[in-house]
Amino acid sequence: TFLRGNLSPEGALVKSTAIAPERLDAEGVFMHEGPARIFCSEQAAIDAVKSAAVQPGDVMVLMGIGPGIGMPETYQITSALKHMQNGDQIALITDGRFSGGSSGLSIGHVSPEAAEGGTIGLVEQGDMIEIDIPNRRIHLAVDEATLAARRTAQEAAGWLPKLPRKRRVSTALKAYAALTSSAAKGAVRIV
Repeated sequence: TFLRGNLSPEGALVKSTAIAPERLDAEGVFMHEGPARIFCSEQAAIDAVKSAAVQPGDVMVLMGIGPGIGMPETYQITSALKHMQNGDQIALITDGRFSGGSSGLSIGHVSPEAAEGGTIGLVEQGDMIEIDIPNRRIHLAVDEATLAARRTAQEAAGWLPKLPRKRRVSTALKAYAALTSSAAKGAVRIV
């Protein structure tokens, strides 16, 4: 299912058939609203699941995974949630991608990505996120003035300043990141 909203103006994808049937209401409708829990690597998200730092109702936001800095398949986090008690009551949103075997409320390919200056990079801990599958909507419940102020601050600091992960990035990948489009446009080079 294709979702769109202020959190993903160019769209996002969810495998709605992977949502546990018990999460649907009497009419078969699925909606989820919860506070954002921010993660900048799949390992940090997995560690949070294992330590019970995320709770039912939360929305895990895994940002900075999109094509601007490489786009690994983030399948281990969906597996960790599947094996967590009440893990089906936690939503996962990322600008990265999932495998076809993912399950639960996993929303990927949020576009534009954080590396492209997308709204997902502006989400802060505790922000409320609304997911409405029947109406194909994903919404960050933060007013436009606040988002504009966050965008201004991030642009001044350089995009993705809050990604504390340590990883070597080759010169070739840095060049690709500087010249690539979003996944919604095929993650092709912009020449």
